[in-house]
This record gives sequence, C-alpha cells and structure tokens, in this order.
Amino acid sequence: MRFLLRRAGQAVIVLIVAFTATFILLQLLPGDAILIKFQNPELGLSPEQIASIRASYGADLPWWQQYLHTLAGFTRGDFGYSSQYGTAVLSLIGEALPQTALLAGLGFVTASILAVLIAAAANLGPFAWLRRLLHSVPAVLVSIPVFWFGILLIQVFSFGLGWVPVVGADPVTSLILPVITLAVPIAAPLAQTLLRSIDAVSLQPFVTVVRAKGASPRWVLVRSVARNALLPTLTIAGVLVGELIGGAVVTETVFGRAGIGRITEQAVANQDIPVLQGVVVLAALTFVIVSLLVDVLAAVLDPRLRTGVARVRRSAPRAVGVTA
Repeated sequence: MRFLLRRAGQAVIVLIVAFTATFILLQLLPGDAILIKFQNPELGLSPEQIASIRASYGADLPWWQQYLHTLAGFTRGDFGYSSQYGTAVLSLIGEALPQTALLAGLGFVTASILAVLIAAAANLGPFAWLRRLLHSVPAVLVSIPVFWFGILLIQVFSFGLGWVPVVGADPVTSLILPVITLAVPIAAPLAQTLLRSIDAVSLQPFVTVVRAKGASPRWVLVRSVARNALLPTLTIAGVLVGELIGGAVVTETVFGRAGIGRITEQAVANQDIPVLQGVVVLAALTFVIVSLLVDVLAAVLDPRLRTGVARVRRSAPRAVGVTA
C-alpha cells in the first residue's frame, strides 16, 4: 500500500510538471490562435466580437490566471475547447484515441515478438557468423528514423511491389505497414537490452552448473536464463512507451491515419493550445500508468523486489566493511 501511495504521489507530480512545462512552452509561441482564426476578413467579425470570443476562451486573462484556470479544469477532467474546431478537447481525443491505441498496441506486441526472435536467433543460431551478425542488428535498427522508414515501406511495398495498397485498403491491410514502421525502431532497443542481459546472466555461476549437468543450450536459455534476463528488458519497455507514443504520432502523419497523431499535427499547425495540452497530459498519464505496471510486473518476476531481500543483501557487505 505504501508503494502504491508513493507511486500515486509521484504520478501526480509528473502530471503537474508535464502540464506546467507544456503550458510555458506553448505560451512562448508567437501569434494567437484565436486571432489567426477569427480575424479572417471573410468572417466579417468586429473587434468587439473577437474580444468577446477571446474572453470566452480565457485568452484575455494574464498568463498566471490562465495557468490556474486551466489547471483547475484539468483536475476536474475539463480540458477546455479547441480554438480551431470549437468542440471539447476530450471529445476530439476520445474519437481519435481508439485508432492510436490500436496502432500502438499492435506495434508494441510486434516489437516484443521481433526482439525475442532476434535474441533467440542470436543465441541459438546454427552459425557463429550469423549469431555475430544478429548481435549487431539492433544497433542498426535503432538508428532508423521512423518517418524515413515509413516512407521507404510505402515506396517499396505499395508503389514498387504493389503488395499493400495505401489508398482504399481494408482496415486490416491498412495496419500492416504502419505497425511495421512503429515496431522496428521499438524492437531495436528491446532486442539490444535483452541480448546484453542474456550475455550477463549466462556468465552467472548457476548457469554454469546447469550446463555442467548436461542441459542443452535451448533448455538453458529458456528455463534458466530467460526469466532472469527479462527484468532489465521490462524496465526498458516501460521507458519506451514515450517513444511509442511519439512514433505513433509520426506514423499516423506519414500514412494519413486518423488518430492522436493527426489531431496533434493539425493542432501544431493551427496553434491549438488546448488540444496540445490535452495530448501532452494524456501521453504523460499513459507513461505513468505503464511505469506503475512495469514496477508491479518486475516485483512478480523478482520476489526480492517486494520482500526487500535484495536491499538487505546489498547493504550487508558495506556493513561488514564498516565493522571491520
């Protein structure tokens, strides 16, 4: 209970810091989104009407009052209204969220499977040169920009080979290239961490004992090494959630998919501050929730994390040294 309460407090602090940083950065942007939209001569609005509209959005208040007003609204679940569309920000995000969640979820599952396959092949491959080559694959994949990789896939598999249509594709087919685009850059650090963790665990004495008993390499990897090597990979997976969200935004923009990425791109272009603030807070909330789940899963994989044995064992040598 203390652990959950402490993490809940940390989550609140993270959300407040994310909101504050976003508010400050967006306030520093030049221009006024409301004026950009409503000062259009074709609308025929008078200066008094434009001032009334700005007042309805709270844009005429000092910045610190806008901050407190917006923060109070966020605590009530009121993210305000889009200055571009005039609709509630939560409604816009709610309509776009399912598509982005589906893309991000499939991308993460695909990345996890790809990382496990690379790690397994790098340790159980039939040839030494192949195992060395697979060890270097993650370092190459991690350097691939998401937008460039997406454009490359479209050029090769849609325009070149014609295997996956970009326009007029069914819902399942339209997900193939975006999921691959999102999964490959995420799979690279997962595979890299998993490989290094497997190499480190393989040097432990208990693994040497298992090998000495005549266990096959496959049995040693699956039954003895894998579970102990998953903990660092699980931690990295939680950190990569931020990159997963950012990658989803870029991927949706490249493939023209309707989702959080599309409304974010439009909000940046139109300086729609309420929408941008809502998206950032949503991303921070997702990151906090996933980090909490990662901590819980880590405790399940390693009982020492929930019993405190690891902390006691780490402090014991220092205590002996001081006594000596």
